[in-house]
Amino acid sequence: MTDLPNAYRRLWRATAIDSLGNGVFTAALPLLAVTVSRDARDVALVSAATYLPWLLLSLVAGSVVDRADRITLMWRTQTFQALIVGVLTALVAAELVNVTALVVFAFALGSCDVFYDNAAQTALPDLVPKSLLHQANGSQQVALIVGRQFLGPPLGSLFFALAWTLPFAVDATSFIVAAILLAGLPRRRHVPTERAKVRDGLRWLRKHRLLRTLALLLGINTFCGQFGNATLVLFVTDVLHLRAGVFGLLLAGAAIGGVVGGLVITRLVARLGDLRALLVSLAVNAVVFVGMGFSPNVALLGGLLAVSGFVTTIWNVVTVSVRQREVPASLLGRVNSVYRLLGWGLMPLGALTGGLLAHRFGLRVPYPVAGVMRGLALVAALPMLIPAMREATPR
Repeated sequence: MTDLPNAYRRLWRATAIDSLGNGVFTAALPLLAVTVSRDARDVALVSAATYLPWLLLSLVAGSVVDRADRITLMWRTQTFQALIVGVLTALVAAELVNVTALVVFAFALGSCDVFYDNAAQTALPDLVPKSLLHQANGSQQVALIVGRQFLGPPLGSLFFALAWTLPFAVDATSFIVAAILLAGLPRRRHVPTERAKVRDGLRWLRKHRLLRTLALLLGINTFCGQFGNATLVLFVTDVLHLRAGVFGLLLAGAAIGGVVGGLVITRLVARLGDLRALLVSLAVNAVVFVGMGFSPNVALLGGLLAVSGFVTTIWNVVTVSVRQREVPASLLGRVNSVYRLLGWGLMPLGALTGGLLAHRFGLRVPYPVAGVMRGLALVAALPMLIPAMREATPR
């Protein structure tokens, strides 16, 4: 990371701290949900509420990001998230939390994430030369994965076992520290010559065959991911009969694969190219999800989660870098918003559908169904994806 500018390193530190708090929250929220209710539908509903804002607010966020000072938007959003989690911490301490409250807070935090994540991805090309985008995005993925999946979840499980309020207090603190770091970044505001209209981003993405195809594939795969993972905490505790603390360790296992992916992405893409890297990641994840549903023990499940983490990181870094290279800076926020709407808008539906299927047919069933759907989507997309990748201007 020594080749990257100082401003990027400050962004990276903010990302790392925020991600650690997010990882603590990621483990604590479902554990709190299953403490309140053992119904798979309730647990899935809380998960769905986290991602519903991507369906409802993505387009609005894109327009705001293309007109606002992106750095200012980022640190203000983090400050507001600190306030939200602070209120949740107080309610947990007072034992006033129920499923409805968890849904409301999950939706509120997810809404902030829509604005923050769009602004962060859109601001990064202002801080890094295009030739270093793969390296910068790979380093960002490492920070995200180490915090959100490797260190955060085990700590979240441990903190929750010590005191229900502790993980939420830690998350609120991480938001405050990250906001302070972000406030010190240099500003570079992109002001469009006319009102930042959402339809401009939609029109641009519709005409770009490669990004349009990647957005559709992302939508199907994130739907399938939540289809299986929404009830993972119940799969771990009720099917494999493991303690709640092991749930955080399993998420950390997935993170190990993700960290390795982020560290090797530059060399891997140099050897395989963007197209082959994407095809391998999609195919492997389909097979992995089928295997997860049949996992007889924690060792196999943890190994499959690690493989999934590795190939998911490859997909994320390559597709984000392609967007940042291909989309004009003045449109990047709006194109990102449309892309995320198509890609992430189906996540709440996936969580709800997977929860209903798990409730009706058992907690193992969603994973192989999701794996088969992922495989079929890849096969269907090949005639569009391969020529579109080959037509994209090489950088």
